[in-house]
Formats: sequence, C-alpha cells, structure tokens
Amino acid sequence: MKIVVLEGSPNKNGSSNMLAEQFIKGALKTGHQVEVIDAARAKIHPCTGCIHCGYDGPCIQKDEMEQIRESILGADMMVFVTPLYYYGMSAQLKILIDRFCAFNGSIQRKQMKSAVISAAWNSDSWTFDALKAHYDTLVRYLNLEDLGAVYGKGCGTPSMTARSKYMKLAYDLGRSI
Repeated sequence: MKIVVLEGSPNKNGSSNMLAEQFIKGALKTGHQVEVIDAARAKIHPCTGCIHCGYDGPCIQKDEMEQIRESILGADMMVFVTPLYYYGMSAQLKILIDRFCAFNGSIQRKQMKSAVISAAWNSDSWTFDALKAHYDTLVRYLNLEDLGAVYGKGCGTPSMTARSKYMKLAYDLGRSI
C-alpha cells in the first residue's frame, strides 16, 4: 500500500512529527511505501477560485498543490499529522485540505483509507473532541475509510512525547495498516 503522510507542524522536530516518525517506522516494517509531504513548508496558498468556480485544470497559482494532489491521488491512504491547537489542526494542513477538496470527486470514488495523528501540550478533552469532529467530517466528505487515530494528550515537548505511551501507539497504528 502507498501511504502519503501529510505533516502540518511548523516545528520540524515537534511532538506530532515524532509520532508520525513512529507511524512511518511501523508502516515500513510491514512493507508499505511511505511518502511524506511537509504541508507546513510546502509552497501552497489559500485559494477561493477552485472552490467557487470549480476550475478543473492545472492550478493558476503556480504553487506546489498540483504535485501534492497527484501524490495524494496516487496513494491508497492519507495520514493527517498535526499539532493540536485550540481551534483544531494547523493552518497549513487546513489550506492543503481545502485546496485538495476542490478536486474531491476523484478521491470520493477511490475509497482511500485515512488516519490522524496529533499531539498537544494541553490535554483538555474538548480540544481533541474538536479535532476529532473535524476529522470525522473530512472522512465522511471524502468517503475515506478511517483506520485509526493517535491523539497524543500531554505531548507538548519532544521529551514528554518520547516518554509517552503514544510513541508505541503510533508505531502500532503503522504496523496495523
């Protein structure tokens, strides 16, 4: 299976990326192909044109979205990786999803699989509930098959994350795919 990991953390060595690394190790151990797309550093911009006009050709913005879109459509699974903020996932990951959803017809017919990995300093359940609600809506909208989640509660620093149970949970999720 080809898996695309969409990382949205502005901190390249952050807790959510540490969990993603463990997921990737587990997935590679079971023979899957993994491609990582760093949404936080990708050259993608917000666009209302795709959503409002339904433009279906190459994007006129001349950014990296077309290549990212092709990678996603060539995969069997998407894994959304994000630090958790009070309002949900990272802004760059939201932009990537918004831009990708403009072409949702291709993905809805594909029956892709998905998972979400998140980490946060704050372990208030309502913040994770908000992310879960957004993720569940995305899964339904894109007709994805949800294969699981790792919500790293209390993983605010790399040292906290390294000592947490979530490292193993992320690895196990990668192995179970």
